[in-house]
Amino acid sequence: MIVESAPSSIPPEELEQLHSDLVSALKTVFDPEIPVDIYELGLIYKIDVDDDRNIDVVMTLTAPGCPVAGEMPGGVENAVSAVPGVGQVKVNLVFDPPWDMSRMSDEARLELNMF
Repeated sequence: MIVESAPSSIPPEELEQLHSDLVSALKTVFDPEIPVDIYELGLIYKIDVDDDRNIDVVMTLTAPGCPVAGEMPGGVENAVSAVPGVGQVKVNLVFDPPWDMSRMSDEARLELNMF
């Protein structure tokens, strides 16, 4: 997952705390077919925070035909919007590059017994 690190008017400590809060929020969103959150699954490709604390999330799904394709971006938007101090939230669903299992964290692999 990439977090944009362009120069920001947000103090570094505050930006670090906001990033931590955003990751915590993303970890509350689960793919209903897989018992691992979308952050650990590697479905979040990028989180961009602008100077007004507007958040732009680029994410994917495990497969383009995923049955939750219509619901997942809204769930991500709701979770991120609930973080204190966040401005507007935009979630972009992409399929390039395609997701594969190499994007999963060690925690996700352990949970799914994929070691």
